[in-house]
Amino acid sequence: MAKLTFEKHTSAQFTAELEQARKHLMQMGGLVEQMVESAFTALQEVDTSLAEQTIKMDKEVNEMELKIDQECTQILARRNPAASDLRFILSVTRAVTDLERIGDEATKIAKQAIEIADAGNGPQGFVELRHIGEKVRQMVHGALDSFARLDTDLALSVLHQDKAVDLEYGTAIRTLVTKMMEDPRTISHALNVMWALRSLERIGDHARNIGESVIYLVKGKDVRHKKLAKIEEQLNK
Repeated sequence: MAKLTFEKHTSAQFTAELEQARKHLMQMGGLVEQMVESAFTALQEVDTSLAEQTIKMDKEVNEMELKIDQECTQILARRNPAASDLRFILSVTRAVTDLERIGDEATKIAKQAIEIADAGNGPQGFVELRHIGEKVRQMVHGALDSFARLDTDLALSVLHQDKAVDLEYGTAIRTLVTKMMEDPRTISHALNVMWALRSLERIGDHARNIGESVIYLVKGKDVRHKKLAKIEEQLNK
């Protein structure tokens, strides 16, 4: 993992505070990535024990969010950072928010696994989930890796993946709606899958947001709410 290089400061403590915020962000990211992996596995295997473990992890993620927010607030108040240091703090606070929300969506997926198990359904009918789930897990990993390495090319690839996930999500929802219309007995199970798909799609959105934060941190360009083609045009200037 590449080490983030900060501006040279007269205060070594300032540099240490920035490094600590970066370290804690990566730790939170690792925990959230584990939640996504566990939640998806619990859903595929209808593993209620793993689902419950995933839900419990959300409390730790929330605590880490508060801790990092406090660290960043203190840095802003005490150090009055400017230029790249300020972009770093802003990018960390944005990424922390997205990581917390990814944790929330992973919790929702774990709860769907429990509901499916309680209904007596097995892991059948998850073909719509597998491909999207794998892509979303790759997006989360890529987004965190791009932040650790300050790699805008990797961040941009996460944005491309999000566009592909959105298209697959739309197709999967249409397929499930068709199944429900053809066989009403599948409605309950299909709805569980649809809610899980929705959470996966939202996780992809938050991974994209982290990628956008990396671009802002490295390039100083705010690319939020912009189309992919426009972002690529800005980065090539």
